[in-house]
Amino acid sequence: MLTLHTKIDSAEKIDGELVLPYELREKSRLRAMLLSGEEVAVFTVRGTVLRNGDLLRGDDGRVVKIVAAKEATYRVDCATPRDLLRCAFHLGNRHTQAQVDGTPDKGFLRIRKDTVLKDMLEGLGATVTEEQAPFEPESGAYGGGHHHHGDDHHHHPLAPIPLRQKIHRPSDKS
Repeated sequence: MLTLHTKIDSAEKIDGELVLPYELREKSRLRAMLLSGEEVAVFTVRGTVLRNGDLLRGDDGRVVKIVAAKEATYRVDCATPRDLLRCAFHLGNRHTQAQVDGTPDKGFLRIRKDTVLKDMLEGLGATVTEEQAPFEPESGAYGGGHHHHGDDHHHHPLAPIPLRQKIHRPSDKS
């Protein structure tokens, strides 16, 4: 059985594809099947989230591309950016994983299918559409960057997260 264990940035040749829903891309230990039907074991560093397009090298040197599976999701659209921000706030207040996507002038949110959240979002004025789509939620305030397919730049945490922060007090001498 092929064991995939090393995340790499690029490869000259892709030897297979592994299609996984987000729930399985969060796991650091996993048995799955490539599109070819070959069984593989995935062993990644705890806390690693596999994203669409990530590459994993196996113990025999072969490289496998991760593909985000289409899942039952809701697309959340709003008439105004303010309304979309309100929806994002209420989802975050419920610790709901959400994907932030769209174009600079028209964004949308994507969440896993959940009828209770759908009712709440519609109550906030959102249009909630059920769709089968790859789910790529934000990694969170303290997680690593998140890369949307097609981005020309990488996202990073909003600010550096200090391990130890010196607090400046007015009484401190320069």
